[in-house]
Amino acid sequence: MTKVVKEVLSNGLTIITEPMPAVRSVSVGIWLRTGSRHERQAENGISHFIEHMLFKGTTNRSAEEIARAADSIGGHLDAFTAKETTGFSIKALDDHLPRAFGILADLVKNPLFRPEDIAKESQVIQEEIKMVEDTPDDLVHEIFTARYWSGHALGRPILGTRRSVASFDRRQLLAYFRRHYTANIMLITAAGHLEHDRMVELVSKEFGGTPSGASLKDGLAPVAHPNIELRRKKILEQAHICIGVPAYSQAHEKRYACYVLNTVLGGGMSSRLFQNIREKRGLAYAVGSGITSFHDVGCLSVYAGTATENARQVVDLTLEEFHQLKANPLGDEELQRAKDYLKGSMLLSLESTPSRMSNLARQEMVFGRHISLDEIAAGIDAVTTEDVRDVARELFVPGHIALTVLGPLNGLKITRRDLAC
Repeated sequence: MTKVVKEVLSNGLTIITEPMPAVRSVSVGIWLRTGSRHERQAENGISHFIEHMLFKGTTNRSAEEIARAADSIGGHLDAFTAKETTGFSIKALDDHLPRAFGILADLVKNPLFRPEDIAKESQVIQEEIKMVEDTPDDLVHEIFTARYWSGHALGRPILGTRRSVASFDRRQLLAYFRRHYTANIMLITAAGHLEHDRMVELVSKEFGGTPSGASLKDGLAPVAHPNIELRRKKILEQAHICIGVPAYSQAHEKRYACYVLNTVLGGGMSSRLFQNIREKRGLAYAVGSGITSFHDVGCLSVYAGTATENARQVVDLTLEEFHQLKANPLGDEELQRAKDYLKGSMLLSLESTPSRMSNLARQEMVFGRHISLDEIAAGIDAVTTEDVRDVARELFVPGHIALTVLGPLNGLKITRRDLAC
């Protein structure tokens, strides 16, 4: 069994490693416990903007030299911005670990933020925003989220708006960077063919002198607004439907029962929504459910794309599944199938070094410790049919159900009374 080791430097930076002796690659990530949730309204999109800017040149390398340096060792650089997290990672052969980590550290420590690069990247990100607006299955989720978490940073788009992105200048970016890229909210994880002490040595060399900063405040938990939003966009061929209810936070004690509930409802090809709406009735190509959770709140949502004339039927069928999950206990076979699906998906998702590295970071940021696969499997196995029904009864409350429909509505009307379950 591999041993996960955690170490905290004197400046507050946390290092976690997991050796995988059977592979030749190493994946390293630099994670920040900050994301779009920590932005002020006028800063909306600045976390994502800075993520882009770190690849545009450092005091040691131009943008082209960053790309060449990564390519020269066969490395794969990646980055993302989420609501509560920002991450940068690289995967390379074990022999190239010092060089690979040097490239990654340079990005995060020494960005230039040149005004001419800021102007160009502003245009690029505005095009990225337009791309979301032209992708209806993405756009319906953005509209849903904005209404559901209305008035809170979690409701604002990670990319920002065209106006906010156009307003950023070097002074703003540098101020935000210095405030958020500090050792105390930084986490470095590595998985693969590595030695923990060697990794600590590399991190200490690059980040041992990085100052700590003030602790970031998450602010108040958002209040859910279960609105009904029917947004007309006549150029679309389909109605895109998003139905959501409040769910649990990331570390909630009922999370395993909620995972099982979601799997049964719309988590795979054998799920009730997929079988009933797609396979039996042919009403949708894409249909399913998912859970979005944060440290203090969560949301379980169903998505489907269907012909406008079938939208009402798809909504009704979804609500009927909500009702059935509340009214009737799962059969033993369906419960076991959902558990096996969850455990299988989890194990398969952790076969690569990048996924192991990301898993180390997520567990540390959510739970403050490493949770073994055996512990997670035991949590899933402990879920009973009554646990699932209790969660369904807690979540599927008619007054708490939110609905967004985007498309050529053609007179479609859905009211609160129609969302009974």
